Amino acid sequence: MFDYMTLRLIWWAILGVLLVGFAIMDGFDIGVAMLHPFVARNDTQRRVSLNTIGPVWEGNQVWFILGGGAVFAAWPPLYAVSFSGFYLAMLLVLIGLILRPVAITFRDKRPETGWRETWDWLFFVSGFVPALIFGVAFGNLLQGVPFHFDQALRATYEGGLLGLLNPFALLCGLVSVAMLTMQGAAWLSVKSEGEVSVRARRSGALAALLLVLLISAAGLWTMLGVEGFRIDGVIEHAGPSNPLAKSVTREAGAWLDNYRAYPWMIAAPALAYTGALVAALAFAFAAGRIAFLASSLSVAGVATMAGFSMFPFLLPSSTHPSQSLTVWDASSSKATLSLMLIAVIVFLPIVLAYTSWVYYVLRGAVSEAAIRRGDDYYY
Repeated sequence: MFDYMTLRLIWWAILGVLLVGFAIMDGFDIGVAMLHPFVARNDTQRRVSLNTIGPVWEGNQVWFILGGGAVFAAWPPLYAVSFSGFYLAMLLVLIGLILRPVAITFRDKRPETGWRETWDWLFFVSGFVPALIFGVAFGNLLQGVPFHFDQALRATYEGGLLGLLNPFALLCGLVSVAMLTMQGAAWLSVKSEGEVSVRARRSGALAALLLVLLISAAGLWTMLGVEGFRIDGVIEHAGPSNPLAKSVTREAGAWLDNYRAYPWMIAAPALAYTGALVAALAFAFAAGRIAFLASSLSVAGVATMAGFSMFPFLLPSSTHPSQSLTVWDASSSKATLSLMLIAVIVFLPIVLAYTSWVYYVLRGAVSEAAIRRGDDYYY
């Protein structure tokens, strides 16, 4: 159907789409969790908060599963190095994601205020920890990760969890926290009414403005203080996957190469900034739907900006730069990529159609009055 080089590009784009989909769709679930104790001040309001995501949060996590599956099938070396090297960080993310349904379910098992407040704060933790760790992970990708291969292509990771928590990575973690808080606030402004919606709009406007400042700080740091990666010479785009068969150098500002070579890529940072600023204005004028659309576009811009900056690198090596994993030398075989592409073409539209139908059926805001009446809400 396509040549090997084109298939690799297609699967790089598919991986990007899946990660953006996760950031937007499950991002507002994470954001609602982080805002939950602050925008909802009593038990009724907190039930409103929970029920805004109640029917959809499980389905939204499918994007995370699809992303992991795409990495496993299309980029095996990337899966092997990242999931083993980032093992403890990934474990923290999974604990957070597991804690979400536990907190939602257990808070209603007993009526005591202390019991419910405890689970409400654990629900906050289930959002904050993944949001922070996801950003920290991207910050480390931009700096490079300490790993190398032997001649048999067996990977060795030389870092640890504390090494991931460096200043630049933590700044990227704060970018992620602000971004997903904005996304959660946008969802709450659409799906809730009354005081919860008002507080969500205030929080969202603050998070959007903070996101602009944090993106600016991270971008300036990337340009001046982070050594990017650059492939020396010509690399075989359609050759067999072998991460040992290239030469790579590190240089400050190298992550800007793609923006110089392909000026259209500037659309990603422009979208990140514009979306956040429009969302802040929409929050101020109580335009919830516009805020959610603008916030989602900003989230897509931030995620795409990282992908565009790093291309063709998938996982740079800080200790052995020439053994970094790229789009051209870390993929599965041509036959595997072709077969999986057929499956994507068949099944992804079905997933999107079903998801759209679910959101259409479950449209409408959750109100405190409906919660008090005992309408058919699960939480």
